[in-house]
Amino acid sequence: MGVPPSAGNPRHGVGHRRVASVEQGGTVPVRQGSRPFILRRAQPARFDQRGTPVKRRTLVALGVTGAAIAVLTTPAAAQTSDTSAAVQAVLDNVWVLVAGALVFFMQAGFALLESGLTRSKNVTNIMAKNLADMSVGVLAFLAVGYALAFGAGNAWWGTEGFFLSGSALFEFGSSGVGNLSTATFFFFQVVFAATAVTIASGAMAERARFKAYLLFSLVMSAFIYPLVVHWTWGGGLIADISIGGASYSDFAGSTVVHSTGGWAALMGAMFLGPRLGKYGPGRTPRPIPGHSMPMTILGVFILWLGWFGFNAGSELAADGVVMVVALNTAIAAAASTLTAGAVVWLKTGKPDVAMAGNGTLAGLVGITAGCATMNVLGALVTGAVAGVLVVYSVFFIERKGIDDPVGAVSVHGVCGVWGTLAVGLFARYDDAFLGRDNAGLFYGGGGWQLLVQLVFVLIVLAWTVVTTGILFAMLRRFGVLRVSAAEEARGLDLAEHGAGAYPADPMPRDERAYEQP
Repeated sequence: MGVPPSAGNPRHGVGHRRVASVEQGGTVPVRQGSRPFILRRAQPARFDQRGTPVKRRTLVALGVTGAAIAVLTTPAAAQTSDTSAAVQAVLDNVWVLVAGALVFFMQAGFALLESGLTRSKNVTNIMAKNLADMSVGVLAFLAVGYALAFGAGNAWWGTEGFFLSGSALFEFGSSGVGNLSTATFFFFQVVFAATAVTIASGAMAERARFKAYLLFSLVMSAFIYPLVVHWTWGGGLIADISIGGASYSDFAGSTVVHSTGGWAALMGAMFLGPRLGKYGPGRTPRPIPGHSMPMTILGVFILWLGWFGFNAGSELAADGVVMVVALNTAIAAAASTLTAGAVVWLKTGKPDVAMAGNGTLAGLVGITAGCATMNVLGALVTGAVAGVLVVYSVFFIERKGIDDPVGAVSVHGVCGVWGTLAVGLFARYDDAFLGRDNAGLFYGGGGWQLLVQLVFVLIVLAWTVVTTGILFAMLRRFGVLRVSAAEEARGLDLAEHGAGAYPADPMPRDERAYEQP
């Protein structure tokens, strides 16, 4: 997802299409949208069944075409052309709004996924955090984040557009992004910002104070995530980096959104420490089962649905690229579901449904960067590898003493990195947003694209780890990061919110000691 030519981003272009021609007998490479090169060889003169030379028919066709051009240049035709452009503008805005609504609905998917993978005594808290990060995120991004991300300024941050000031909100094209109005573009971007924030919720589940999460949501939405966006989709620091003629490519945000959220989740989990009872003697990890597998898998399906809006909506127009993106998204998710399920089956002897669900999400995260620049084979391999990576990453992180109840670091952080690097391997199509070719290593692009993708990943990793690390360290220093042992054992639903998700459930016996007289 990027920004086409605008006053603030003159370096960027949208809809890169080229048609080259050669003399008869040569080849004509044709590139349209995100389709690969098609070599068409000119043919010698042929005759139809009546013996009429094909060349004569061609001349007749050219005459008809000339007459059509003459008709189309009349005032009536010009009016029709204006009408078509207006219709296209409406379609573009409607499509991006619908896609944004699908991304918004992903919050419900995250809420169900996280709730299902945690214990019943913490479900209300999970729901409250998802409700809060969307609400806080919208206002923080409105006030500060959008201006920092997309406002005119310098390579580091934007300095204009706070509270959406200085822009005609509802005029088509007012955002500087194709036909999109500022209102449409803001709506699509703010639900992305909320997604980056909510990724960390699951990794911090069952022991973080609600007010600490509110502060994290505010800082992430207003400052940390918007600067990553400005450096990339906003045409700033990272977009300016060119190595061997190659520049970063992240169509819908494997790194911009998901790795940023994933590394924030990692720092949150590390500074919080593991849940009570997670590790036994010798730091041996113990399973803490979630309370509802149906909620988990329903959450996965909702996220999968929302991802079609996440990825395909990032085209920011209603055109043919949307179909390519949707297809690649479905293929990668299916492949990763099966490979994750197969690997965990081989490792544990059981086809773990929760891990297969995380495999689905891993493939979706992985394909997000290259969904518009890969062909079907690239999407298949990217998804399949993501499914394997997420299983080994979950077990590795758990062994290292980092308690991530939902596997957010593995799904979003690790597989976000993989998806970004995969562009440097499998990208075959031109980057529709940045107006350039970003061929991967296996498609004749050499290793430059892979190298620049790695640099891009490392910059975002360093920024997110440092900033969120400072934030969580401060929250822990002032004693507001983690609940007490008594509150954790009782459950955050009652301790933090005073309302359980399932009030008819009796309190577990080992928690009765924490009841207040």
